[in-house]
Amino acid sequence: MGSGLEIERKFLVHKAMDWKSMAFSSNRIQQGYFASVNTVRVRVCDEKAYLTIKGPSRNGGLSRYEFEKEISLDEAEHLLQLCEPGVIDKRRYLIKYGKHIYEVDEFYGENEGLVMAEVELGSENEEFEKPEFLGLEVTGDSRFYNRQMRRNPFRIWRDTLPEEYR
Repeated sequence: MGSGLEIERKFLVHKAMDWKSMAFSSNRIQQGYFASVNTVRVRVCDEKAYLTIKGPSRNGGLSRYEFEKEISLDEAEHLLQLCEPGVIDKRRYLIKYGKHIYEVDEFYGENEGLVMAEVELGSENEEFEKPEFLGLEVTGDSRFYNRQMRRNPFRIWRDTLPEEYR
């Protein structure tokens, strides 16, 4: 939580691989979005809530400025009433691999069937070990931005992906 430059890479996850057994933690996440030039969202993650504002993507979606503040669950419930239609619903698994922690999101609802992993990096050129479950890199592909999947859910375009990612 806090402010600063967010540098992350996103990948699809091979469905046939057992990545869940590698997780040391998981949380259910629901998030709604506000109409804005920037990405403004409210997120409820189990028993905690956050207000996040993200600036425009740079370097092909690799980095962007992010501000995040923890808010009360009551505040989050009120803010969710103000969000645009379409809530992102997912379970996030945390997997330590090498020197990094991968966040693997398994989506529900309109985005059921999509499993995506992301890794946050300290710099755009940072080297990192890739676990075997990582597949096709989708960094910078706007179809995989949570804000976009709210409007154009995975169920609509899932058949455009290779079978191992559907």
